Amino acid sequence: MAIATSLIYLLSAVCFIVGLKFLSSPTSARRGNRIAAVGMALAVAWTLVLLRDSFTPSGIAICVAGGAIGAVAGTVGARAVKMVAVPQMVALFNGVGGGAAALVALSELLKLGGNHPDFLTGLPSAFAIVIGGVSFAGSMIAFAKLQGLVTATPITYRGQWVVNVLLTLAWIGLVGILLAVSSSAAVLTVLLALGLAVGVGMVLPIGGANMPVVISLLNAFTGLAVAASGFVLDNFALIVAGTLVGASGTLLTKLMSDAMGRSLVDILFGTFRPGLVSANADAGVDGRTTRVGSPDDLGTMLAYSRSVIIVPGYGLAVAQGQHVVRELADVLEQRGVEVKYAIHPVAGRMPGHMNVLLAEANVPYEQLKEMDAVNDEFKRADVVLVVGANDVVNPAARSSPGSPIYGMPILNVDQAHNVVFLKRSMRPGFSGADNDLLYDPKTIILFGDAKESLTKLVAAAKAS
Repeated sequence: MAIATSLIYLLSAVCFIVGLKFLSSPTSARRGNRIAAVGMALAVAWTLVLLRDSFTPSGIAICVAGGAIGAVAGTVGARAVKMVAVPQMVALFNGVGGGAAALVALSELLKLGGNHPDFLTGLPSAFAIVIGGVSFAGSMIAFAKLQGLVTATPITYRGQWVVNVLLTLAWIGLVGILLAVSSSAAVLTVLLALGLAVGVGMVLPIGGANMPVVISLLNAFTGLAVAASGFVLDNFALIVAGTLVGASGTLLTKLMSDAMGRSLVDILFGTFRPGLVSANADAGVDGRTTRVGSPDDLGTMLAYSRSVIIVPGYGLAVAQGQHVVRELADVLEQRGVEVKYAIHPVAGRMPGHMNVLLAEANVPYEQLKEMDAVNDEFKRADVVLVVGANDVVNPAARSSPGSPIYGMPILNVDQAHNVVFLKRSMRPGFSGADNDLLYDPKTIILFGDAKESLTKLVAAAKAS
C-alpha cells in the first residue's frame, strides 16, 4: 500500500508539473488545466481510499456533501462568471484555498488536547494557520476592492505602521507560546485571528492599480500554506502542489513588480497617491483641450492604414468587447492592414487578464505581442487603437518624477503617428494620474462604451 501511495502521489505531482508547463501558452492552457485537474482528482480519490477505515457514517456524509457543494460552486462559478469578474473569482478561490489550509492545520493541533506539539509538527502548523489566514483575509479584501464593495483607493489611518508591526510581533510571540507551552483552543483561536488581522491590514492600504501583484502574492501565500499543511499531514501530494503554487506565485509576483517598475515593498505599502482628474470631456488640466473624433472618420483612418496596433485594457473587459475588437481586426486585415495587439504585463486586474480575454475571442496567439517585443514597433505604426487602457500608456511614467506611476515601464504608444483612444470619460486610470497623451495633437478620442464604439468602427471600416 505504501508503494502504491507513493506512485499515485508521484503521478499526481507529475500531472501538476505538466499542467503548469502547459499554462505557459494560451494555446495549451486549457489542456494544462485538464491535466492538473486529473492529477488533483487522482490524489483526492486515493486519499479517500487510504482513509476509508477511519470514516464514520457521518464523516462519509460530510465528505460527500462537501465534495458536492464544492463541485457545484466551482463549476457554476467558473461557467457563469463574466470575463470582467474573473479577477474577483480568482481572489475568492485563492482565499478559500488559504483558509482550508489554515483549518486543516488547526484541526491537527486541536487533536493534541492542549499539549504543546513537537517542533516538526508545531512549526509548519503554526505557519499554515497564520499564512493561510493572511491569504484568506487578504483575498477577501482584494475581492471587495475589485468588486467595488470597498473603495479601490488605499485605505490608511494614523499609526497604521505601528498597528501592523504590533500584530506581526504578536503572532510571532504566540507561535513561541504554542511551541513551548500550550496548543489550547484559546491560543489557536487568537493565532488564527491575528493571521486574519494581518491579512486585512496588509491589503487595505494597497490601491486598485496594484491588485494584479496582490492577487499573485496572495496566491503564493496560499501555496506555502498548503505545502506547510502537507508537512503536518505527511502528504507528499500536498507538499508538491503547494510548493509549485508558492514558487510560481512568487516568481509571477516578482515579474509583475518589475513590469510596474517598482519594488514589492513599495507596492505593498501603497506608493500610489491620487492624481488630477479632468473636469470634463473637452478640457483637461489647466484648460488643455482634446480632439474628439467620429466613428466614420476614425473607421476610415483605420481602414486606410498600413499598420495598426491595438492596446487592450480593463475597459475592454468591462464592455465585453473582445469579440468585436477581433471582428474589427478581421475587417482591417481583409483590406491588407497589418494588425497586432500590444499586451502590457499589468493591463487589467490580474496577471494575464488581457491574454485570457483575447483568447476567449480566438485572437491568434501570434498577434499578441508582449511589451518588450512590441515597443520598438510603435514608431512605425500608422494608428494605435487604445481600448480602455490608461496607466500602461501614460508618458508620465517616463517624464514626470512626481507622478504616482513614475518609473513604471509602459507601452510606447506616444511614438505612433496617430493615437485613437476609446474611453467612457476623461477619468484617469487606477493610479489617479492624468494622462498627457490624451491632450497630444495627434491623439483623437472617441467617447462611449468600448463595445458600442468598436461596433461603429467596424461598420465604418467596412463602408470605407
